[in-house]
Amino acid sequence: MSEQSSVFSAERNLEREVGRLAEEFHGVWSRETIARFLSECHTELEQRGRGRVVNFLPLMAGRFARDRLWALAQAEGLVEKTHPEALFVCVRNAGRSQIAAALTHHLSNGWIGVRSAGSLPGEEVQPTVVRVMEEIGVDIHTEFPKPLTDEVVRAADVVVTMGCGDACPVYPGKRYEDWQVADPADQPTEVVRQIRDDIKLRVEALVAQLTPVVTGG
Repeated sequence: MSEQSSVFSAERNLEREVGRLAEEFHGVWSRETIARFLSECHTELEQRGRGRVVNFLPLMAGRFARDRLWALAQAEGLVEKTHPEALFVCVRNAGRSQIAAALTHHLSNGWIGVRSAGSLPGEEVQPTVVRVMEEIGVDIHTEFPKPLTDEVVRAADVVVTMGCGDACPVYPGKRYEDWQVADPADQPTEVVRQIRDDIKLRVEALVAQLTPVVTGG
């Protein structure tokens, strides 16, 4: 495919994403707002190296924009928030925060809303992290690092930094935690497994705190 054809295809796919999101957010966000968020997300991912996967970039930008638009709608009170939201943050959003978010979603059976982000996101989730999560039946191969944005912090009920010195905007009424967890980057598989298991114990405690206790009648 020629470069011109690739550009045309990407533009067509982006327009398709705008249409899909406009349908999902009908009555919440205008098509213009959605197009602006999608353009910002596309540019952000492209500049951070995700442009190497041109065929998937519009889809990834759509997922990123959707997440931000839902977070902003929650923060602004435009949609009802019926479940707690947890945000996990580490610098690269390529290891610890991805593990924590995936495990929280998995162990809460999707009841807890989860997001993850990084102040300086990398190009991809660390391959060893993907592999050790597959070992326990959690598939994160389609996940990708995302930058920390204000609306995802505002939408969160619990904000967890992962022992990496990252700072988040502080808003009243939110719970902030810092988990001192080792960085899996460039570590052997066995060490990454240990980090995964350390995070899993912390996530289990968090899920227990955030999930309501259902008693029989």
